[in-house]
Amino acid sequence: MALQVNVDPAVLTINQGNTVMVTQLDGSINYYILKIDGNDRLPSSLCERLPLEAEILQQQWYAESTKIATAQEEIYRLYQRSIEDMSALRLDDPDLADDIWIPAAGVPWFVSVFGRDSLIASLQNTIVHPKLGLGALKKLGQLQAITVDDWRDAQPGKILHELRSGELAHFNRIPHTPYYGTADATPLDLIVLHETWKWTGDLTLLHEYRDIALRCLDWIDRYGDLDGDGFQEYQSKSSQGTQDQGWKDSGDAIVYPDGSLVKGPIALCELQGYVFDAWLRMAEVFDVLGEPDRSVELHRKASELQHRFEHAFWCDDLEYYAFALDGDKQPVRSIASNPGHCLWSGIISLDRAQSVIRRLMDADMWSGWGIRTLCAKHASYNPNSYHCGSIWAHDNGIIALGCKRYGYATETARIARGISEAASHFQNYRVPEAYTGIPAQPNAFPVQYIQANLPQAWALGSVFHLLQAMLGLQADAPNQRLFVDPDLPNWLPDLTLHQLAIGDAKVDLRFWLADGKTHWDADVTQGTISIEQKSWQPW
Repeated sequence: MALQVNVDPAVLTINQGNTVMVTQLDGSINYYILKIDGNDRLPSSLCERLPLEAEILQQQWYAESTKIATAQEEIYRLYQRSIEDMSALRLDDPDLADDIWIPAAGVPWFVSVFGRDSLIASLQNTIVHPKLGLGALKKLGQLQAITVDDWRDAQPGKILHELRSGELAHFNRIPHTPYYGTADATPLDLIVLHETWKWTGDLTLLHEYRDIALRCLDWIDRYGDLDGDGFQEYQSKSSQGTQDQGWKDSGDAIVYPDGSLVKGPIALCELQGYVFDAWLRMAEVFDVLGEPDRSVELHRKASELQHRFEHAFWCDDLEYYAFALDGDKQPVRSIASNPGHCLWSGIISLDRAQSVIRRLMDADMWSGWGIRTLCAKHASYNPNSYHCGSIWAHDNGIIALGCKRYGYATETARIARGISEAASHFQNYRVPEAYTGIPAQPNAFPVQYIQANLPQAWALGSVFHLLQAMLGLQADAPNQRLFVDPDLPNWLPDLTLHQLAIGDAKVDLRFWLADGKTHWDADVTQGTISIEQKSWQPW
C-alpha cells in the first residue's frame, strides 16, 4: 500500500520502498529519495522504476495543451482536472499514427469508440488540442457504413454510434459490431471536419475526407429523411436497437407533455439544427475545394430547411420550439433543453432567440447548477433521472455557445457560473456525466446520477466550451486569423490562455475587467496569426 498525502498544489505519494513521488497539478511527476534523520532511505529494487509510458504520454499531452491562468479558483481547478482526465480518456489505435488519438466516451461504461460522444468531445477540445478531432474523423471514416443492415441500423454513408468487442459482440448477440443507431453522428461528423479545418488550417484534410463527406451528405438526404418531408427523423429497425437515437437516448426521454412516450418516427428539433449547420459548413468547404455548384445547392437546402423548421417547430402559445415532431408530424410540446442546441447551430431566427433563451433560464428549467434536461413542471420530471430533469454539463456548454452566438453574454456567463459551482461540489472538481436537477439552495449540493460515467469526455470537456463561449473564440486558421469577442462576468475578472494553437501559430491571450468593460491583448509566440475582435452571428 502507498501512503498518499494531498499537499496543495501537489500530491505526494510515499511507496513501500520509501520512494517519494510528487505529482504536480500540471501533471508533471518527480521522484525523490526519502530522508529520515539525515540518512537516505534507499528504495528496494522492487520499487525502482522509470516513469511509465502512460505517464510520459500524459506529460506530453499537458505540455502541448492550452494552459490557463486566472484568480478564479473554481474555473482553474475545473480546467486542470479536465485536461488531466481528457488525457486518460484517449484511445490509441494501431491503424492511426502515434500522435493521433480517439476520445473514449467515459469510464466505466463506455471506454470505446462512440460516434456522437467522440465527435462532441473533439469539438470541445479545439481550444485545447485542435488536432484531437483527427482521430475521431479517421476511425469513424474507416467504419462508415457501406450497406443496408437493419440488425445494425446501418445504411450507406452513416456514421456509427458505438463499437463493442467481447463475447456478446463476437457471437452476434448484440448489434454493436459496430452499431449505427444514432441520427446525429453523421451531421456532427461534417461539423467536426469543418471545425478541425478551421482550427488547423490543414487543406489536405478536406481533400482526404471529401468522399466521406459526400457519403455523409447523401445519407442525410436518402436515409436521414425517412419520409421525404425535408426533416431528419429516426426509427430503429433492429430488434435490439436503440429506440431514441438523439443524445437523449435512454428510452424514456422523448415524451409528450402528459408523460407518455412519443411515437415515431421522431424528428428531434436539434437534428434539424445539426443538419442546417453541417450544410452551411460544407458549403464553405466545397467553395474552397473549387466545387461552387455543390456549395450553392447546400446553401439553398439550408435556407429551405430553416424556413420549414420555423413553420413546423415554433409554438406561438409556448413562445418556444417543439421538442420534436412525432410520427404524425405533430409538435411535441414538452419544454426541454434540446432547442438550446438549435441556438448553437444558428437555425433559430433572430427575433425568436430571446424567447428561447428566456425560457431556458426560467426557474423550472434553470436549477442554479445548470439548465435541466426537462422542465420541472413536466409530468415526467424527475431530477434524479437520466434525461428527464437531470443536468448534463455538455448540454449546458453547447447552449452557452448558442447564447453567445445570439449576443446574450450575460446568460452565457450565468451558465458557466452554474456549471463551475456545481463542479466545486464534486471530488477533485470532476464533473460527472449527469447530476441531479434539484434547485441550488443554501446547504444543498448536486448529486451525481447513480450510474454516471466518471470521468466522461463531454462532461469534462464542457469547461472548454464554456470558456470558448465567454471569450468568443472563433478560428479561421486557413486565413491566419483568430477572432475574439470577450465578455467577462464580475466573478471572472481575469483569464489568460497560454499557447493557444491556431494552425501553425501559437498565441497567449490575456483578458481582464476594468471600468466595467472587458479588455484584452495578445502575444503571438510562434508563427503568424492576425487577432481581431468580431462578434458571433447566426448563419
